[in-house]
Amino acid sequence: MISRELESWLERLHEESFGWALSCCNGEQARAEDVLQSAYVRVIAGRAVYGGRSTFRTWLFGVIRRVAWEHNRRLQTEWKRTMRLDHPDVRTVADHRAAPDTVDSSRTLKTALAQLPERQREVLHLVFYQDMSIAEAADVMEISVGSARTHYERGKARLKTLLGESTHERPASGS
Repeated sequence: MISRELESWLERLHEESFGWALSCCNGEQARAEDVLQSAYVRVIAGRAVYGGRSTFRTWLFGVIRRVAWEHNRRLQTEWKRTMRLDHPDVRTVADHRAAPDTVDSSRTLKTALAQLPERQREVLHLVFYQDMSIAEAADVMEISVGSARTHYERGKARLKTLLGESTHERPASGS
């Protein structure tokens, strides 16, 4: 049976938790829903236990991150079993993802974020979208504060470069 206090915390943090799950699943809503449900089950069943070393929110985001990582690893393993790297559709998908999209600024930002290494993308998401401190982001990511700060600074610098490049790129006429 779920305690009222736990239920209250999960309800209060649901929207933010879903946003974090969505980020951990590269914006794929169905996967994010599965990840969040699995994380909630893990918490409610007592397989993930809050130890009080950080805020409940920070701890819960760490649980969601671990569940997403496990789901993503499982999906990659399944994909490798079913797809061959020389399959023509695989090249088409990769080519499509690499094409720059400058039509919409949110797409431009999303494209730039997708080009960052995973840890840089995660720390930037936690700090900017989840309003966490770098120390809280480090707790969620299970890395040192110094490492989180390095990923944060490098991510911001790379993002600035990528966004600067995308605003100066213009399609070649006649191509």
